[in-house]
Amino acid sequence: MNFLANENFPVVSIRLLRVAGHNVASIIEDTPGVKDYAVLKRAYEEKRLILTFDRDYGELIYKHRTITPIGVVYFRFSPSTPEEPAKILLDILEEGKIPLLRKFTVVERGRVRQKTLAQ
Repeated sequence: MNFLANENFPVVSIRLLRVAGHNVASIIEDTPGVKDYAVLKRAYEEKRLILTFDRDYGELIYKHRTITPIGVVYFRFSPSTPEEPAKILLDILEEGKIPLLRKFTVVERGRVRQKTLAQ
């Protein structure tokens, strides 16, 4: 799967996702400090799902009707380790029960919620 890790997504988790075979572009590695709108635009243009701990993306997409990427995975917790986000995401992907494309996915410990993204 193709992901775009926001600046706040742990580098260790990015590496774990890459080792698992996923294509992960990283804001912290490529363009640190870029604005959220630029992240949305890049994700849209490159057809990548955004991985983030930043809740502003929901507001940008739903309230301000900005560019809509193919998906957003918003981690709504403080990770206990830098590996935790990748491990949770890999579990979600392995189970295959939760589709991430065209969804705004909110991941909490022990719970996942989704809202459909307009395309």
